[in-house]
Amino acid sequence: MLDLRKVKRFEMPTKVVTGAGSLTELPECLKEEGISQPLIVTDPGIKEAGLLEKLEEVLKKADYNYSLYAEVFANPDIELIDKGRDFFQSEGCDGLIALGGGSSIDTAKGIGTIVTHGGSILEYEFGNKPLTERITPLIAIPTTAGTGSEVTMWAVVTDHDRQVKYNVGGPLIAPHLALIDPELHMSMPAHITAGTGMDALAHAVECYTSHYAQPMTDSVALLAIEYCGEYLRRAVANSVDLEARYYMAQAAMLAGLSYGSESAGAVHAMTQSLGGIKPDVPHGAAVGTLLAPVMEYNWLGYPEKFKRIAIALGEDVWNMTDRDAALVSIQAVKELADDINIPSLKELGVKENEIPKLAVAAEEDPQTVGNPRDIDRSSYEEIYYNAFHQ
Repeated sequence: MLDLRKVKRFEMPTKVVTGAGSLTELPECLKEEGISQPLIVTDPGIKEAGLLEKLEEVLKKADYNYSLYAEVFANPDIELIDKGRDFFQSEGCDGLIALGGGSSIDTAKGIGTIVTHGGSILEYEFGNKPLTERITPLIAIPTTAGTGSEVTMWAVVTDHDRQVKYNVGGPLIAPHLALIDPELHMSMPAHITAGTGMDALAHAVECYTSHYAQPMTDSVALLAIEYCGEYLRRAVANSVDLEARYYMAQAAMLAGLSYGSESAGAVHAMTQSLGGIKPDVPHGAAVGTLLAPVMEYNWLGYPEKFKRIAIALGEDVWNMTDRDAALVSIQAVKELADDINIPSLKELGVKENEIPKLAVAAEEDPQTVGNPRDIDRSSYEEIYYNAFHQ
C-alpha cells in the first residue's frame, strides 16, 4: 500500500539523447557540456569489439583531443577508480566519456567524484562523506542494455578488504548527459544481452513494488517491464535486430529512472552482496536467476502490483484473483529466464554451503529496506535455498 504521508523525491539530473546513429551527436554533446579534453573510460572488451574505434572516429572527425583509460574490469574497485583520477589529472582532462556497460559508467562516476571532491573513492560510501558539488562533466554512452547507470544516481564500488560492494551516490553523481545509440549494442553476445536484460527487468520490478514507489517511478517501471517482456527474447536471439536493441536500450534507461533517488529491494541486496563476496559472478546472470525466487517470496506484500506486472509481461489475467495473477507474473519471469538460458546459481559457481554467509551479507545490504515484504536473514536463506533447488 502506498504511504501517502511519506514525502518522496524524484530527480532526473541527466539529459538524454537517443536514437540509432546518435553517436554522431557526441561532438555537439561535448560542446554542450563544455568539455574540450575528454578522458574516455572503457574496458578492453569494448576496444576489441571495435566500438572504441567508432567513438574515436567521431572525435577525430571533429578535431577533438582526448585521452584513454581502457583499464576497466567487472565490479570496479577502489584502486581502479583512484588510479583513474590520477590519470585524468596527469592528462589535463576537463571531462569524461564513459563507453561501455555499468562497470565503465560507474568507474567514470567514481573518477568524477574524486576529481571534484578530492581524496579516495573509499571516503564517499553512501552514509559517510557526502557529495557537495556536481561531479566533473560526464557523458555516458552505454553499450549494454541493463544497469541504466547512464541515468542513475549511484555508482557501485567493490571493496576487496571488506568483501563488499558499496554505493556512492545522490543526484550530484548522475551523468550530465546520456547518449543512447542502440547500434552500439549489436556487438553484445547473447549471454551478455540476456544477463543485462534481466538486470533491467529486475530494476523495474523491484522499484515498482518497493516501499519507495511513487506514480512517477511506477510509470517508467511499467513501460520498462513491457519492453523487456516483448523484446528481450528477440534481442538475445538476433543480435542485429535493431528494433529489439532500441527498445531494450529504452527499457534499461527507463528502469534506471525508476530508481528515482531511492533504492531497489531484495534481488539487488542479494546480488550486490554476492558480488562483493564472489566478484567473478556476473551481476546480470545472478539477478536473472534470483529475480523469480525473490518475486515468489515478495508477492504477498503487494499482490495487486504483481498482478499488474503479469499484465505488463503480456499475460492474460483479467479473470483471475490478485493472488493467482501474481503467481502468473512469477511463472512468466521464470519462463523468460529459461528461454534466454540464464544460468543457475550452481552454474555460476555458488555453493550451497555458502548460503548462510550470503544471507547475512544480503540482510546487511542497504537495499533490503526497500523490499515490499518484511525480510531478514532467515528469509534470505529460504530464497537462496529455493533458488538453488529450482
